[in-house]
Amino acid sequence: MNADALARIHAAAFVTDRSWSAQEFTELLAQPFTALLTEPNGFALTRTLAGESELLTIAVDPAHQKRGIGRRLLTDWLRSLDGVAETAFLEVAADNAGAINLYRSLGFTQTAARRGYYLRKDGASADALILSRAITLGHPPD
Repeated sequence: MNADALARIHAAAFVTDRSWSAQEFTELLAQPFTALLTEPNGFALTRTLAGESELLTIAVDPAHQKRGIGRRLLTDWLRSLDGVAETAFLEVAADNAGAINLYRSLGFTQTAARRGYYLRKDGASADALILSRAITLGHPPD
């Protein structure tokens, strides 16, 4: 999946937030320790360094949501960390109930919050929840 396709899916999935440009994806993918996981109509971008792995972004085309694509991407990410990282973490908007439920179902718990972190296109802001989970060697996610 090229940077233009990533930007298209990201823009479709993040209608209230600023989406990432193809140039931003190109620059992120060129950085060390960054990995791209893809499924038809979705992707996850991660960075793993010093025993921690961060989900930088995940996006699924809205026309293909609720079909398990996001869950498969997250599960693939977590499985790839066995023996590589001890912790996985991410940020999610506090008002994104669907994503929060998905992350919690995969063992993530809230460890912190950032007030007013996300600035929406309409000028409103939303808190970011920081969620994390331990990566237990030999025990892949469900």
